[in-house]
Amino acid sequence: MAGFLAAALALWAGQVWAQTPAAPACAVPVAPSGEYAPWTNPVAIKAGGDPAAAPLLPLATAAHVTLIATPKVKYEVRPEKPGGTVSYGGILILDITKNGPYRIALSSAAWLDVIGKDGALRSTAHGHGPDCTGIRKVVEFPLQPGRYTLQIAANGADEITVMALPSP
Repeated sequence: MAGFLAAALALWAGQVWAQTPAAPACAVPVAPSGEYAPWTNPVAIKAGGDPAAAPLLPLATAAHVTLIATPKVKYEVRPEKPGGTVSYGGILILDITKNGPYRIALSSAAWLDVIGKDGALRSTAHGHGPDCTGIRKVVEFPLQPGRYTLQIAANGADEITVMALPSP
């Protein structure tokens, strides 16, 4: 009887599984449109190993960023999720001229900290980019005019695409 119940349960589970829609697969990448259109034509930037050596990330411009091995990065504030010795990270600078919410898009699930004059900022929203565009993660922060340090940490590869833009 136990064998019969196990077989019936396996058959039922298989039918339920077959009815669950699969996650959409991306046969080919899709070019993002609108404000994310620059994502397909990133500029090359090498991340800084400390805030003094960090390059500027221009607003509304995608950047293909070469990262540094985590043990060589001197973060201004210890990242909430720093990653291990085999991960990659780096530092970029963002200059803001208008108050408002800003989104930072990443091509991976790397950890992102935004550091202002009073320390690390809390994000106000998280999400995914448009399907199949290569925009894996979008994090939103409320920013005032000034200079901010973007700390990328815990990335599994030595490169990432990053883009910062005002929220609509």
